[in-house]
Amino acid sequence: MNSVRAFFRFLGQLEGFAIAVVLAVLYLVLIFAAPAVFTRPLIYISFLETVPPTLIAALGLTLVITAGEIDLSFPAVVSLSGFALSWGWKTFDPAYGAWIGIALALAAGALVGYINGLMVARMGVPSIMATLAANFFWYGISILLAGGLQVTLKGSEDNFVHSLFVGRVFGSVPLQAFWSLALAILLWFILNRHKFGESIMFVGDNANVARVMGVNVEATRIRLFALHGMIAAFSGIIITLDIGVFYPDQGNFLLPAMASVFVGGTSIAGGAGSIFGTFFGSYVIGSLAAGVVATTISGYWVQVVEGGVMAAVVVLNAATGKGDFASLFSRFRHWSRREEFRGRGGQGVQEFRSAGVQESRSDGVQGNRPDEL
Repeated sequence: MNSVRAFFRFLGQLEGFAIAVVLAVLYLVLIFAAPAVFTRPLIYISFLETVPPTLIAALGLTLVITAGEIDLSFPAVVSLSGFALSWGWKTFDPAYGAWIGIALALAAGALVGYINGLMVARMGVPSIMATLAANFFWYGISILLAGGLQVTLKGSEDNFVHSLFVGRVFGSVPLQAFWSLALAILLWFILNRHKFGESIMFVGDNANVARVMGVNVEATRIRLFALHGMIAAFSGIIITLDIGVFYPDQGNFLLPAMASVFVGGTSIAGGAGSIFGTFFGSYVIGSLAAGVVATTISGYWVQVVEGGVMAAVVVLNAATGKGDFASLFSRFRHWSRREEFRGRGGQGVQEFRSAGVQESRSDGVQGNRPDEL
């Protein structure tokens, strides 16, 4: 029993493990429900191509929410960065125009994020209001600059930049999947192994205490929003290069990105974030619509199923204490023993109370109070 408990405790220490299990179970269910689609690799290749843009934006959003803030402007940044890339592409020689476009796109994202950070940190504007206004404003700027028209990246598939960012490994696996994985690893190290990530969590937990501990709260927030702006711009670059076209309303995935963050286990109150939870959560959210359609269920059920799965995963995260499978295992075992003792009457109740006290001393799991019996 102790070895089983230790095994579950080890699994609970793996960030994002709970949502990874949910993703695996989801695919198993879809394989059973739609074998003609989910037993073939093409559908998974499709997910590796379509999910990364949302995933990349959600990874940056994870840091922002961990700091106790919100950024609703990243869809506009995705659009603005796509325009910057397309402008550089068509204005200059494609040999170096693509790189100029990428530099402009990242600079545009950083600028929008920096302005958001100034409004939140220096002017004291609530982040939800500052970034909501920024979303409308920069979307409007993108549409004005583009004249409401889409822009085609001529010859994009023959350009080295296209092959570098959205090409195919072994002729089939999209490179953007590897870029998003690399970004997830980088941001995990920043959040969990770097001073900047430590400052983000301190600010999200309690900004006043963070100031007392020497954290520059204003500078941390400004850098954070600027970083998220660049990450959102990278998402826009991936989308534009992948489809070879810029269109003004690209990046319209605010809700899927937010759902990925919260399904992944990041605390809405701030102070705790899960990068790999967001990583797997994005694939859960990104796979649901196609999975429901593939099962031949009416498309009207898509949002119902998505809502049900998201609610179930959030409940799972809460029940496991952010992925602590050891505590969940102990709770189920405790509940089953309570029912066993209940059936034995008054003497069983006394034995259950004693067992609960001993259990709390041995593995840290508290027994139920007498009034819970």
